[in-house]
Amino acid sequence: MLPNTHTHDDPPDIAAAKRALRATCQAARQPDRTTSEAVHTRLLDLLLSHDDARTIACVWPLDGEIDLRPLCKALHDQSRIVCLPDTPRRGHPLTFRLWTPASTMLEGRFGTRHPDGPAIRPDFILVPMLAFDRRGYRLGYGGGYYDRTLATLPDARPVGYALSTQEQPAIPTGPHDIALPLIVTDRETIRC
Repeated sequence: MLPNTHTHDDPPDIAAAKRALRATCQAARQPDRTTSEAVHTRLLDLLLSHDDARTIACVWPLDGEIDLRPLCKALHDQSRIVCLPDTPRRGHPLTFRLWTPASTMLEGRFGTRHPDGPAIRPDFILVPMLAFDRRGYRLGYGGGYYDRTLATLPDARPVGYALSTQEQPAIPTGPHDIALPLIVTDRETIRC
């Protein structure tokens, strides 16, 4: 789990609301095999339906997250290029590194793992989250990595993924938060 160290300059009331929601949502996340497989199936169908989704940034799971490793393998088997994030020091965007099933995985920041591969630019970026709302806003771990990354890769198409139980009526938003156009859950694909 990434630390609660939001580096955006959210107003104090927004920052406090996010901290409170983060604590609740981290405890409530409980992916199981059935819900994880449902998310994989929906993501795979979505990504394979886009001819322009040649290079896809996935995520190596942290404890309590949906495990996308089977999706990484399925995409690779469908001749898609898979990359995974390498988490830099605070205040910088993610770097995506080429992954194959034979890749050596290296230890990263905050318990993350990334492949020992070259940096590449993804066409689609799968974005994990603690919570989301129907407007497309997400609550992350507080480091601002994905918002910063999406701002630096405007041509990449972001797709959020979560369990349907992670939906909230409204996510508190600050000036740097970026809404996602699509969120895939175990129950539906939400076009925001």
